[in-house]
Amino acid sequence: MSSFKIGDIIEVKVTGVESYGIFVKVNDDYTGLIHISEIDNSFIKDVNDYVHVGETIYANVIGIDEDKKHLSLSIKNMNYDNNASENKKVNESISGFLPLHNNLESWIDETIKRIDKEKESK
Repeated sequence: MSSFKIGDIIEVKVTGVESYGIFVKVNDDYTGLIHISEIDNSFIKDVNDYVHVGETIYANVIGIDEDKKHLSLSIKNMNYDNNASENKKVNESISGFLPLHNNLESWIDETIKRIDKEKESK
């Protein structure tokens, strides 16, 4: 029986990079694959832009095959880079500041109403 559970975040070492995904070594018993669809939500032109062989990263367990000692993994929606620097440039999303622009006024109004209600209840 595996000590892994679906949802676990584990440290893995990249052993291979192919056009369809990332092969990793989990430990002495288990290997894993991060399929290209589990790397990012956007289109991936080149998997090599995300990781390199020999790199240690974090991955989320999304499937377990006990017979083959193989894990299906994901790095989508998580900070998988073990060596991430606080000084790295943050990539702006496609929508940028648009959600803030579109919602700021209503958020301010809602907050003012909430504060007023809290004052009234005291």
